[in-house]
Amino acid sequence: MPAPSWEDADAFLQLDDFAIEASVTPQEGVSRTIRGIFDDPYLNAQLGEYEADASDPRLTCKETDVADLAEQDQVQIGAKTYYLLTAPQPDGTGFAVLRMAED
Repeated sequence: MPAPSWEDADAFLQLDDFAIEASVTPQEGVSRTIRGIFDDPYLNAQLGEYEADASDPRLTCKETDVADLAEQDQVQIGAKTYYLLTAPQPDGTGFAVLRMAED
């Protein structure tokens, strides 16, 4: 789905604001650099006296930059390597979310 004509997706992905550069590598492709907004929220679930701690790293980026990615493709952010848990999840605005797990 193309980005709405009234928005410029690149305006949201300026490196001097919130965006970072990440290297993505499709399983059968060549590594390339994209820009996105990285988030790694901490999750703490409690069930009675038991607690489960987890993180949920994700990268929001332009849908056109990641359309060819699939589950298990590699994403390098800084010194950390992640793998995609699912295919990119488009949000209907020209952006997609990459849900990842740390290697």
